[in-house]
Amino acid sequence: MAARSQHPNRRKIAMERIETLFAEAERVHAEHPAWSDRYVERALAIAMRTRVRIPRALRRRYCRRCHAYLVFGKNARVRIHGGKVVVTCLACGYQRRYRVVKPDNGE
Repeated sequence: MAARSQHPNRRKIAMERIETLFAEAERVHAEHPAWSDRYVERALAIAMRTRVRIPRALRRRYCRRCHAYLVFGKNARVRIHGGKVVVTCLACGYQRRYRVVKPDNGE
């Protein structure tokens, strides 16, 4: 197989498209939640195809099991339990846990 020619800015373009898709998902979620889920799926496909890591802030905005765009209070429940933030997807019931880290004040 021949080597695929790579566009020099492909990673930058992919990140811009991923961020745009997440912004669109947030904008249309109130009217069309299914569209938001589709935008998330497209963003994930772009990230996998171009091997780009999705930023942490955006990674926490979708369910890893059903790829639903999560809006806290609408289709996601957020609780603090035992030093962890527990985010529950109300579409599929998947629970994601994040550590709570105290900020370092330089002391």
